[in-house]
Amino acid sequence: MDSIDLRSDTVTQPTQAMRSAMSQAVVGDDVYGEDPTINRLQEMGAAMMGKEAGLFVPSGTMGNLAAILAHCGRGDEVILGTKAHTFLFEAGGISALGGIHSCQIPNRPDGTLDLEDIRQAIRPDNVHDPITRLIALENTQNRCGGVALTAGYTRAVGELAHQHNLRVHLDGARIFNAAVSLGVPASELAGPADSVTFCLSKGLCAPVGSVLCGSKEFIHQALRIRKQLGGGMRQAGVLAAAGIVALEIMVDRLADDHHRAKDLAIGLSSFPDLVLDQGSPWTNMIFLSLAETSPLTPARLIELLAQRGIRVGYVSERRFRLVTHYWIDDAAVKKVVSAFNEIMQGNLR
Repeated sequence: MDSIDLRSDTVTQPTQAMRSAMSQAVVGDDVYGEDPTINRLQEMGAAMMGKEAGLFVPSGTMGNLAAILAHCGRGDEVILGTKAHTFLFEAGGISALGGIHSCQIPNRPDGTLDLEDIRQAIRPDNVHDPITRLIALENTQNRCGGVALTAGYTRAVGELAHQHNLRVHLDGARIFNAAVSLGVPASELAGPADSVTFCLSKGLCAPVGSVLCGSKEFIHQALRIRKQLGGGMRQAGVLAAAGIVALEIMVDRLADDHHRAKDLAIGLSSFPDLVLDQGSPWTNMIFLSLAETSPLTPARLIELLAQRGIRVGYVSERRFRLVTHYWIDDAAVKKVVSAFNEIMQGNLR
């Protein structure tokens, strides 16, 4: 990549191994269930999540939407966090397309939802209330700094949900980052959930796609919904081929992204005008703010970094996100720290 792009791990491009696999992929019509490469990817994804079946979808947003539509009917309610990706960044799809009501409760700093808050949010059997059907979690929790939710916590939520005859969906867009960070198999993190999505196109570097996993019955329902949403693709094995490479060789190396995020955070922590979120980075995301006392404006900081070929994510007033990924190497980390050093020294303000 020509520039150092830290805005997100979604900017990753396919590796040469992926491009080669894509060019040689054996394909068929996936709407008929006849694409062997997609079928293999779905089986691999399901096995890695500890589920019976998987479904390849174009995006994580579609995966989450299909899952929630499969779990809930119109007028039903899903409990999720105020910082959940589904609530913040998926265009209100569950409501606009599914007529599904959401009950938002606050995420704690560690990304979790308080169990008592969840319990209190479960509706009684009352004609005035929507019916609570689902609890949705996110791992890693993006807007809480990319923090990983433990298997023990997810298990506790699953037990609470099933005591009340509810289901659990896990937005596991970066579940492999969580698994690598915690040193546990992804299946252990996904085990308590009735359904889980994971992205191939973030830290795993594939160009397109996510996989939704669950029981065979659930995936059968989700397949129909994918068709309704326009997600039925034909000879899409060329995309799935990159996903297979991602699952085979890109998971363990996520630890490199985490190490580089820590190195970058250490380098940036020496500048008094930059305030890192407590604990950041948990995985591959650094969240930091420009101090109120800094003479720099956020727009000027972004401009000066861009002049040096560096792009960062602007989250909110004076707050930024930097995400490491496959295309950020040790040299890039050093260059970013050096650029911040030049800017923060004040010579170029």
